[in-house]
Amino acid sequence: MGNYLFKMKEYWDKRFKDGNTIWGINPSNSARYALEIFKDRNVCDLLVPGSGYGRNTKLFSNAGLSVVGVEISGIAFNLAKEFDPLSKFYNMSVLDIEHISEMFDAVYCFNVLHLFRQTEREQFIKSCARNIKDRGILYFVVFSEKEKNFGTGNEVEENTFESKPGRPVHYFSDNDLMEHFKDYNLIETGLVEDQEGHGAEGEHTHVLRYIVCSLPLQ
Repeated sequence: MGNYLFKMKEYWDKRFKDGNTIWGINPSNSARYALEIFKDRNVCDLLVPGSGYGRNTKLFSNAGLSVVGVEISGIAFNLAKEFDPLSKFYNMSVLDIEHISEMFDAVYCFNVLHLFRQTEREQFIKSCARNIKDRGILYFVVFSEKEKNFGTGNEVEENTFESKPGRPVHYFSDNDLMEHFKDYNLIETGLVEDQEGHGAEGEHTHVLRYIVCSLPLQ
């Protein structure tokens, strides 16, 4: 594991050790909306990169989908196995998804893509797409430039700020997000507000962007 990923693992292990189910036990609003899209498109097999302790995977698995989660934090990985026993979890970096042999009808990725710099973001999207069946769906949720913390910390790349050591955050405009997925067939983009608990920091409302794409026909 490279130094960058080691720091990320170290950061998230500490975050989950200190906060446990830090964002509460309810799924995100975007996950509920994604489930409706997945039902309409007959999604059966779902990949969830950055699955955390399973609060979103549980929504999907309880709805009858076959779910595989990928999580870099060993602490969150162990929490998820108890919180969502219906799903299968891998304790690994999302950048290693290409090593998973399964193929999926869709990807649901919540608040992970913005945690990488440009090169890793591009690699991550391509890795997810390689594990998706023909006409499969990519559903990604990211921080928007409308977040109140936009611009906080050291700017390490354009619109990417490190407000906490070891955790760069990229803030997406709509055009920026669509540019990241220009090789795929756009279905929908939009904004969604999502309220989360943040442990001792209390509740906070995030202003997130989401994008839904399909893989082009081969």
